Amino acid sequence: MSQIDDLPPLREVIAAHGLRAKKELGQNFLLDLNLTARIARVAGSLEGVRVIEVGPGPGGLTRALLAEGAREVIAIERDARALPALAEIAEAYPGRLTVISGDALAIDYRALTEDGPVRIVANLPYNIATPLLTGWLTLDPWPSFFESLTLMFQREVAERIVAKAGDDAYGRLGVLAGWRTDARIAFNVGRQAFTPPPNVTSAVVHLVPKAVSKDVAVRHLEEVTRAAFGQRRKMVRQSLKATGVPVEALLAAAGLKGDERAEELPVEAFLAMAKVLPGLRT
Repeated sequence: MSQIDDLPPLREVIAAHGLRAKKELGQNFLLDLNLTARIARVAGSLEGVRVIEVGPGPGGLTRALLAEGAREVIAIERDARALPALAEIAEAYPGRLTVISGDALAIDYRALTEDGPVRIVANLPYNIATPLLTGWLTLDPWPSFFESLTLMFQREVAERIVAKAGDDAYGRLGVLAGWRTDARIAFNVGRQAFTPPPNVTSAVVHLVPKAVSKDVAVRHLEEVTRAAFGQRRKMVRQSLKATGVPVEALLAAAGLKGDERAEELPVEAFLAMAKVLPGLRT
């Protein structure tokens, strides 16, 4: 492991502060600073950039983000045991690390970005990873406050995020991410890279917001996809009845015959149905 700064190796930091990973907090620590630096670089040049990190733990990725030139890292950490280790990093990088002790699901992220856009880079706690991503992707107005998201997920979740119509992993998350971002899997991370090793392979996903039509509301898209994928093995003529509107009108808006299944429909078909949904209730 190469040294990226003058701070102690992460294993020593964990031992010194008693940072045994807690399963109930979704913690799996990355100890290889070469790997954390690789994750940081997926986000692009960080020179002069403000970065938000969720779940820094002992600070391996935090150190990589700062070493790669981030102007400031705002680290959100729920586990009070990690705060002394993060304070040591803040001392080594004066004025460049702000630590917020709190629940990442309860943070007002816009309030952290009043003087310009940010990038979010994080080895997310797996137990809150999908709710966090969904929350960021459903913010309005869009494009949102962040320039990009570079996030670690379980490989299975990563595949759902980048899935396209016809893929086995395609579902509501793939429709949402495909609508509002260009998303790709940057690389996989094996179990043994973590302490303790999780039961599954992980993957780093990079998402860049893209401009979208303002005539589709998030809530309407979510309603259509919830109905369609709620009975994903049925034809959409049947599953879309859960919306409570005339199904034939939904199908006509998307140019569908009705014998298709949800996993076969491109993002554009869901958008077309979401666009007309509110009008069918008047």
